[in-house]
Amino acid sequence: MEHMANVSLSLGTKSYDVHVANGALETIGHLCNSAALNGKAAIITDTNIGPLYAGRVRQSLEDSGYTVSLHIFTAGEAHKNLNTIESIVNEMVQAGHDRTSFVVALGGGVVGDMAGFLASIYYRGIPFVQIPTSVMAQVDSSVGGKTAVDLAAGKNLIGAFHQPRLVLIDPNTLSTLSPRLIREGMAEMVKHAAIRNPGMLHTLRNLAEEIEPGFTPATIEKLPDIIAANIAIKARIVEEDEKETLGIRAFLNLGHTIGHGIEAALPYGELLHGEAVSLGLRAALYLSRRHAGLSAAEEQDVLDTLRALELPLTLPEGVDIDRALALTASDKKFQNGSIRFVLLQRLGAPILSKNITKQDLRDALLELTH
Repeated sequence: MEHMANVSLSLGTKSYDVHVANGALETIGHLCNSAALNGKAAIITDTNIGPLYAGRVRQSLEDSGYTVSLHIFTAGEAHKNLNTIESIVNEMVQAGHDRTSFVVALGGGVVGDMAGFLASIYYRGIPFVQIPTSVMAQVDSSVGGKTAVDLAAGKNLIGAFHQPRLVLIDPNTLSTLSPRLIREGMAEMVKHAAIRNPGMLHTLRNLAEEIEPGFTPATIEKLPDIIAANIAIKARIVEEDEKETLGIRAFLNLGHTIGHGIEAALPYGELLHGEAVSLGLRAALYLSRRHAGLSAAEEQDVLDTLRALELPLTLPEGVDIDRALALTASDKKFQNGSIRFVLLQRLGAPILSKNITKQDLRDALLELTH
């Protein structure tokens, strides 16, 4: 295994480390011991990731002295719900898990969200570990403690803040991803660059040339430092505003408010989350130039990066503007009917504005039609 890059989150008694290294998957048992995790381990994964990596994770945990059970659910956002939670909880009870056990979330964002939420409520809360296996999860959703499941009324409406005990990231798990899944995860990297590290945009444009037909071993060797840089951006923001009460953590929502509306306005799965975020970023850049003073050159810098990554910048056919607007207005980021919208005064300088009107949102959506 190569040198491991660590990023620490300082959250008092909830502090933890994120470990990033190629070939790190087999170290999970040792890391769990180092984190003083005791009792049985419940690996929660899905039908896509389980066959690829669950055996290796289980072996590492068992070699470190843990009794392990494996719980696999059908892959996809459509299964991130309370029915799946109840099914896995029943399996864990049957396997003898109690309040001394811990959960290992092995998979992408759906797995991390659901396994983390389950850990937050099982026996009123047990520890959990994140092993993210998608670009999106490795650079964003596995860090910060947001966990949730979906309802028919909307995404992530039932959830809890529950920080992991540790996060283990092995970029080698990205070698099986299609170019499309790689690109959509990198939309979150562009967001991080825009709010905190504009210099990273150049790095991402260079990396864009190495995505087809997927990440090669040579490219994967470069990824730990890039992934760690993204995690560090999110870590510092989470440390400042863990539960999004000060408005600082909301900066991580750049591009997400309109992006969520667009994503929800299309049939499930037609647009990946990161692809919707790309569209939302373009909309946020347009509004930032009109209302926050972002320069045209800085706007173009971000757009050039999204374009290099071959992420969408115009609305797909079939998007109803009125429906997307209505769904945007129902997003969780609205407070008391007021729009809390993240804008950029300049790259690296986000602000949270309450001055964006529904007409502004409509104008931004219309901008995405060409």
